[in-house]
Amino acid sequence: MQFCDDCGSMMHADSVERSSTDNRTESGGGDEMVCKSCGARVAKDEEAAAEFVSTEEQSDDDVIETEEGADFEGKPTADDVTCDECGHGKAWYTIKQTGSADEPPTRFFKCQDCGNRWRDYN
Repeated sequence: MQFCDDCGSMMHADSVERSSTDNRTESGGGDEMVCKSCGARVAKDEEAAAEFVSTEEQSDDDVIETEEGADFEGKPTADDVTCDECGHGKAWYTIKQTGSADEPPTRFFKCQDCGNRWRDYN
């Protein structure tokens, strides 16, 4: 991802190449970045592009376990909670920052007895 030096907008790869007479000719290269806001053109920064992580390469370790068979076992245990379904007083939990940084994190619980799931925002 590159940003325009002139206006600060995000730039995109251009699939159209300009000839010396400023006529457009189709090209599949995308070697130039173009600003949609002001039209500025710069060469694509291949080094910066190589450092970005694509969605295929991202890990799923920050995904919140919400599916029925998600494995909470082995996570930290809370004994200061009570399950609304069965009344059991212990649950596994995981913590995620689901709001902005100045808000407390969200704790996601799974009852160790019945498997009921709930969340707590404080």
